Amino acid sequence: MSRRPVNPARRFADGASTPFGGSLHHKSRSSSLLPIGLVVVGALLFIGYYYSDSGGGSNDAEVVSKVEGELSCTSELRSVIPILKKAYGDTMHKVLHVGPDSCSVVTTLLKEEDTEAWGVEPYDIEEVDAPCKSLIRKGIVRVADIKFPLPYRPKSFNLVIASDALDYLSPKYLNKTLPELARVASDGLIIFAGYPGKQKAKAGEQSKFGRPAKLRSSSWWIRYFVQTGLEENESIIKKFEQAAEKKGFKPSCQIFHLSS
Repeated sequence: MSRRPVNPARRFADGASTPFGGSLHHKSRSSSLLPIGLVVVGALLFIGYYYSDSGGGSNDAEVVSKVEGELSCTSELRSVIPILKKAYGDTMHKVLHVGPDSCSVVTTLLKEEDTEAWGVEPYDIEEVDAPCKSLIRKGIVRVADIKFPLPYRPKSFNLVIASDALDYLSPKYLNKTLPELARVASDGLIIFAGYPGKQKAKAGEQSKFGRPAKLRSSSWWIRYFVQTGLEENESIIKKFEQAAEKKGFKPSCQIFHLSS
C-alpha cells in the first residue's frame, strides 16, 4: 500500500497568509494527527511483515511436503550420487539403476567420471522426453517388470541401485526380485527405501504402481536381508557416513549398502 508524499512547499505556502495564527493552527492539527499517523505506520509495517512471512510460509509448506513424502527416494538418489562415488570409488564403474524415473538417474550417473550406467524402468512410461527416448532406443534404459528375471547375465554390473521400487512389491514378489538384483551385481547392492510414517505415495502413483507402498522399518529390512543371505557392507557404510557428514547430507530415505 503506497501513500502520496506531502508536498512541503504547498504546506508552507498555505501557512504564509497568517504567519502567527496559522502556525498555531498547524501545530495543533499536527499534534492531533500524530497518534493517527503512528497507527497507520504501525499498520503498514504489520501488513508488510505479514506478507513477507507468508512468502516464507510457502517454503515451510514445501519442507513439510517433503517430510510427508512428496520428495521421492529416487530424487534423493540423484542428489547423493557424488557421495556414493566417494564411498565406492572405482567400484562405481558399471552401474544399473532399477526404479522409476530411471532415465534421469542414468543421465546423472553418466556425468560422473569413469562411470557407465544402465537403467530398468519397472513401470510403463506415459510421457517421455527426447533424451529419455534416446536412452530407451539405444537399450541403455529398458522398461521391464521387475517381478520377473532381469534381462542381464550374472554379475553384469559392479553395483545395482534400487529406489522407489521394492516398497511397492508384496513379500511374494520381493522374494524373487531382491535375489535377482543381487544376481546381476558383482560388488554390491544399494537400496533406497521409504521410512514408515515419513514417505507416502501420491494419489496418482497408487494407480500407476497398482498398489500403495508398503513402507517397512529398518529392523524389518535387516532381518529380511539376513533371511535372504545378504549382508550389510560395514566398510562401505562407514565410508558413506563419513562422506555424507562432510557434505552435511542427512538422508530422508533409508539407505542400505549390501554385499552381493
